Amino acid sequence: MPNKKTLLTYKGLKDLEKEFEYLKGKKRLEIAEKIKEARSYGDLSENSEYDEAKNEQAIVEARIKKIELILRSVELIDEKTVDTTTVHVGCKVKILDIEYDDEEIYFIVGSTEADPSKQRISDESPVGEAIMNKKIGDIISVAAPSGEIKMKILDITK
Repeated sequence: MPNKKTLLTYKGLKDLEKEFEYLKGKKRLEIAEKIKEARSYGDLSENSEYDEAKNEQAIVEARIKKIELILRSVELIDEKTVDTTTVHVGCKVKILDIEYDDEEIYFIVGSTEADPSKQRISDESPVGEAIMNKKIGDIISVAAPSGEIKMKILDITK
């Protein structure tokens, strides 16, 4: 079974590569130093510093492996050639929350680089999924814990 492609913008790819290099280099060295220092305290069976450093090492190594898998399956989104007649990954979308008459601008990205605090929403999120392949003027409904939210697509840009 083929691996699922990971959609990334150019910025998302560069950020991921930067994180990967940091983790494999500087962060691994920092953790190795913490482990070495904790070992110098003696008995490892009751050494919380050692346990903490080993746990951090496991988390970092898991993240490195995850990034390696992502980088093997990247499908780069060329934002310069994104079609803005409908919503796609790589588009900026201006949306109106009809009930509250509130406008938001979202950048649609793959799930790997989603960051809702920066208005970067995944194409797999409820809002992202609802607006994919829609056009300016379309009204969509999104199921939310507080109930259904109606939104209108006001603009699609690069």
